[in-house]
Amino acid sequence: MGEKARPIVLATWVGIIINIFLTVIKAIGGVISGSKALLADALHSASDIVSSVVILFAVKIANKPPDEEHPYGHGKAENVAAMIVALLLIVVGIEISISSIKVFFGERPTAPGSIALIIIIISIGLKEALFHYKYYVGKKHKSSALIADAWHHRSDSLSSIAVLIGVSCAIIGEKYGFPKLVYGDALAGIIVSFIVIKVGYDLAKEASGVMMEMVLDDEETKDYIEAIYNIDGVERIDQLLARTHGSYLIIDLKVSVNPDISVREGHDIAHGIRNILIQDFEEIEDVLVHINPYE
Repeated sequence: MGEKARPIVLATWVGIIINIFLTVIKAIGGVISGSKALLADALHSASDIVSSVVILFAVKIANKPPDEEHPYGHGKAENVAAMIVALLLIVVGIEISISSIKVFFGERPTAPGSIALIIIIISIGLKEALFHYKYYVGKKHKSSALIADAWHHRSDSLSSIAVLIGVSCAIIGEKYGFPKLVYGDALAGIIVSFIVIKVGYDLAKEASGVMMEMVLDDEETKDYIEAIYNIDGVERIDQLLARTHGSYLIIDLKVSVNPDISVREGHDIAHGIRNILIQDFEEIEDVLVHINPYE
């Protein structure tokens, strides 16, 4: 495993351990307190464990060196993992929604016990901490899979806040004689489901863009363009296409040079462009340069 992958793997394992703890206490607390929303939140935390395991495999594959069948490397394994996490979130969100809606068509629910509140508060604190930790590591090492997993934790944190409000309303309604407030627990479950589905949709949209070979826009490539124009012999940039492969970039470049120089001189300019871009920008893994005659 490369040095770059170690912090990503460590962050993923930290998430798995914390999520196992949260899934267990939420499930037990949901059964003891009778909270539908807390049980739904336990299912959400369990989905976090699955997504983290997927990411572990993806990071291992993404860090394999290029081979004959994958000359551009295996970096897109992270984008595939991000898509799996996104789809998993959507499925979990739909399941939570169906489970919560059923409550309104059954017998009048009873308010959850106060133990549910304690578990939810613990969950919110741990999930927010995990979100910031994984998001920081993911951004630092440009890991789309870990960033997706971080947002998974943020969605869990937001859903827990909704559960906290719903459970509180249900307890207050039961205690002070407001029967409609008892449905607050189930209503929180529905709110949770919409949060989870929305996060899943956003992640799927981003991951699909990368997998469909979407290139970076002009604003994102302006530093590369500036660096290329500072290289002696480059007359014009005809085309620059930068595409994401997991945590790194591959650039396809066409530049125009003086048509009267030798093939060797043109080759040296192309070689210089590649070396400078790779040396100056750590996110760039490879640059393919095509030389055109300047007219």
